[in-house]
Amino acid sequence: MIKKYRYNFDFFNWIKKTELVELSEINPEDDPVRPELDNTFRTTKGRKIFGLKYKDEIEGVVCLAFTNELPATVKELDLMSVDEKNSQIAVAYTLWSLKKGAGKKIMKELLKYMKKQNNIDSIMTLSPLTPVATHYHIRNGAKLIKINPTTQNFQYRI
Repeated sequence: MIKKYRYNFDFFNWIKKTELVELSEINPEDDPVRPELDNTFRTTKGRKIFGLKYKDEIEGVVCLAFTNELPATVKELDLMSVDEKNSQIAVAYTLWSLKKGAGKKIMKELLKYMKKQNNIDSIMTLSPLTPVATHYHIRNGAKLIKINPTTQNFQYRI
């Protein structure tokens, strides 16, 4: 006879104890989407870096730019970037997680944060044309808005 073991451990219990924090820098080499973008790019022209913090560790990262038009490339994103108060669109141009569940949670927390900003009604993405990116955004409730030659744009409604 084989004994059955019951585990009272919730693998995702840690996620309830996370918080969204603004970061001044990250290690760009940790970014699997856009490692070529340095911290100067990620923090100038009103752009921001957010992390999902659990205890003293960052479990997920999302980088945002603020624009008034939807960019199709990183170059357009750079040229269109404005201060958050002068923008109508928040663009998540890179997002990654270091722990299962952190990617979904950071986007959920980012939507809560953006809801407090009166001028923003959705978060758009500048995502790579990959099945992983497509699956992630669709699974998390985003709508595909546009497919560009090298990127795709999804929309998360707030």
